This record gives sequence, C-alpha cells and structure tokens, in this order.
Amino acid sequence: MYKIAVAGTGYVGLVAGVCFAEKGQNVMCVDVDNNKIEKMKSGITPIYEQNLQELMQKNYKEGRIDYTINYKKAYKDADFIFIGVGTPERKDGSANLDYVFTVAKQIAESIEKDCIVVVKSTVPIGTNDEVEKFIKDNLKHDVNINVASNPEFLAQGTAVRDTLQAARIVIGTENKETEEKMLDLYSNFNLPIVSTNRRSAEMIKYASNDFLALKVSYMNDIANLCEVVGANIEDVAKGMSFDTRIGNKFLKAGCGYGGSCFPKDTKALHYLAQQGGYELKTVKAAIEVNKSQKLILLKKARNKFKSFKDINVAVLGLTFKPGTDDLREAPSLDNIQILLEEGAKIKAFDPKGVENYKKIYPTEIEYTNTPQEALKNADVCFIFTEWSEIKNLKPQEYKNLMKTPVVYDGRNIYNLDAVKNIEYYSIGR
Repeated sequence: MYKIAVAGTGYVGLVAGVCFAEKGQNVMCVDVDNNKIEKMKSGITPIYEQNLQELMQKNYKEGRIDYTINYKKAYKDADFIFIGVGTPERKDGSANLDYVFTVAKQIAESIEKDCIVVVKSTVPIGTNDEVEKFIKDNLKHDVNINVASNPEFLAQGTAVRDTLQAARIVIGTENKETEEKMLDLYSNFNLPIVSTNRRSAEMIKYASNDFLALKVSYMNDIANLCEVVGANIEDVAKGMSFDTRIGNKFLKAGCGYGGSCFPKDTKALHYLAQQGGYELKTVKAAIEVNKSQKLILLKKARNKFKSFKDINVAVLGLTFKPGTDDLREAPSLDNIQILLEEGAKIKAFDPKGVENYKKIYPTEIEYTNTPQEALKNADVCFIFTEWSEIKNLKPQEYKNLMKTPVVYDGRNIYNLDAVKNIEYYSIGR
C-alpha cells in the first residue's frame, strides 16, 4: 500500500483519489476550501458524478481516504503526490498554470522524504520539466523527487468508470526507477499502460482531446452542409460509422461542444503551436466551427423571430452534456446571454445544473422542476442538452403545453416523422 496525496478535489483530483482508494491505496485529498473538506468528510461530493459519492462514502468509512486543508501534513511523507488542480484558459487561449505552480511550491516546502510528484492536470508540453526544476530549486529538505506525467482521459458523467476501466493509462517518466514505481502503482488496475517520456505523455493528452474535438466539429460542419444540399446527417453518420478507420464514436451532430476539456485544450494547443512559430490549421478550424455552431439554433430562430423582446422562451438543458452539473463552455450560456439581452422571458429546466446556473443568473431566469413546467405557454423552445427527462418528452406535449409549438432542437433527439405536427428544427436534417 502506498501513501498518496492528491492536490485538488475537482473532476481530476477527487476522482483519481477515490479510485486509488478503491484500489486499496491510502489517500489524502487536499483542498483550500474548508467548507468543501467538511462536506466531503460527511460523504457529500462537491461535484455530480455517477457512483462517485457512493465510493467516497465507502472508502472513507473503511479508512482508505480522508480530506484536509493541511497540505504540509498531507505532503510531508507521501510516496506519491498527484497534482490534479485546474488549468483554466487565459484570455489569449494559453493554459493558466498558476494553481499547478502554487501546489509545486507547497510540495517543495513540505516534503520530508523521497517521493514522486505526478502531474495529472492537463498541462502544455514541457510543463512537467518546469515543475520538476521548480520543486528541486525550492526544496526545504534534503530529499530526492522525480516528476511523472500521468494525464487523465475521463469524460464528465462517466469519470469513475473511465478511471477504473480506462482504455489505457499513460505515464511519462525520465528514468527507469520512476517508471517502475508508476507501473507498480497501477499494477492492480489491470489495464493497458503506455509508458513513454514526459513530453510525449503530455502530447498524447492534447492530441487525443483535440482529435475528438476535430471529429465533432467536422460532423457539425458536414451537418450544416447537409441542410444546404438536402442530405440527412444521421444517415450520413450511420454510413460513415461502418468504416473501421473512422469508427462510430463522436459522429453525432449538434449545437457545439463544451465542458472542461475540448474548448480549453484546443485553444491551449493552438496557442502553444503559435508560440513555436507553427500554425495548427486543423485545430484552428475546429475552434472556429465550434464557436459558430454554439449559436446555430439562434441563427435558425432569426428567420422567425427578429427580436426576442417579451418572447416566452423555454430552455431545456443547461449543462454542456447530460450526466454532469458542469456548465463550462455550455452552449446554453452563449444563447441565454443573448436572449436575456434582447428581453426574452426565460423558463429553464435541467435536472442537475440549476444550482450552478443560479450562481450566474440568480433571478433573471425562472427555473422549473420539470420540462413540462418550462414549456407551459412558451412561444419557442430551445433544446441544448439531451437529458433523458427531455428525450422522454412526447412531441404532443409541446403542442399541448406551448402557446406556439416552435422547437429548435440542438441535439436531434426526435425522429423527424414523430414531430410532423409541430414546427420543429434540428441540426443537419
């Protein structure tokens, strides 16, 4: 059993910590927010993620995981210290590494025994080298540290499963001893492991995320062209999916991607390339397509509504995708901002995202407990997230509940034959 400290209790850090505890390790999760720590000690997860709370409670009860704001105590005798803090984008598109280096400074000041520092946060290529040098330059005790890259490949909504049943584990190290210890740490996960140097590991993370973002943007681009030429994007995607070189994942068209990964990781890699004097033209195109795609429903609605002043708008789905309460880069944010600026009266439904949305719009929006309440007397409906509660709505309910059944569906949740009795617009069909 290893003693593991994890810095950060968001999607990356907390999920990693809980999953290591589930695999039998002794884990201490560190955060700066004492209220958050106390909630976690009581078994309440700060983020919504399937199965996470149950595993937190189980492993806390069995003594394999604990939570603290005392980083010095957590770090001083840890065998591994995982950095799982956020790396949000700056205005210029670069990754903000302030939190990473704050933790690196705390580690340098606290560790009293040899250890491996593992960067799990998504960071630009070369960051692990900088973190290792920074820690070694600022050590307060005579100890030996090595830094390893271990990027995460989890999807929000399925993060626990994606960690415990990952398609692969990627580790990046610069010496055999560190590699062997990392391999031993993951030995009982029984998953494929890709072991490489640190810079390649960092690049694997960015290249993987950006490739998926490219795929999504490509399908959205093709969907928009399908509308121009009279093709159906769902039939096109089905026909493509049988080609094993293409695969059947990430072929679904919609109103743009969001979340904590694709938007910032595409911008960060594009920025990094620019700084090196190279332009990633494909990634740049994906960023541009997605920016435009987020407002595709409003563009369609402009043909019918020249202004939304005093228009009753039903919004179904606030989070960037189902299965999470995360709003980062959610298409609903761009659209609702414009709708409110134009004077729309909005009623919104989301099964998990309302509390986070209230932090942005506490009073400007009326939040409902059911999608039916949001639809009542609405002039128009926008669907931004394909929650099951929304997918289970029958087309007749739009006709019965809305003042005028005009629906703009950004996730293509209905079969076209089923919505012939309402005014219905979707993506690429």
